Amino acid sequence: MELDSLYQEVILDHYKSPHHKGLSDQKDVQVHHKNPSCGDEVTLNLIMDGQTVKDVSWDGVGCSISMASVSVMSELIIGKSYEQALAIFDAFFELMQSKGQSSGDENLLEDGVAFAGVSKFPARIKCALLGWMAFKDASTQVME
Repeated sequence: MELDSLYQEVILDHYKSPHHKGLSDQKDVQVHHKNPSCGDEVTLNLIMDGQTVKDVSWDGVGCSISMASVSVMSELIIGKSYEQALAIFDAFFELMQSKGQSSGDENLLEDGVAFAGVSKFPARIKCALLGWMAFKDASTQVME
């Protein structure tokens, strides 16, 4: 199976069976982000336990890229320290800014590397970053 095809399958799997979708009643903070260029939206609830990302729950509407990306992000950061979660965020953000020149660090980003091809399409980068930016916003509010 070709790598691009495999990556498309990963994205579709996360879109069809999203991880951590459904807003928890418990939260330290809730944020709502919208991509004005396409209308995609995500609401994200974050619970921190000291310096650890205890839980992320979310709900949203949008394209397969935005919804799959927030699913992957939530799976990657739950249980990580704030510092580790920010390192994962930074690695994904860097991947999205690579214009297709980077394949990402699979050890750090796991399924997140499936979005490497998205970085070739500037209009889709905001879709892939929607949930990630919501996490960055929420975690900054909690950790201030």
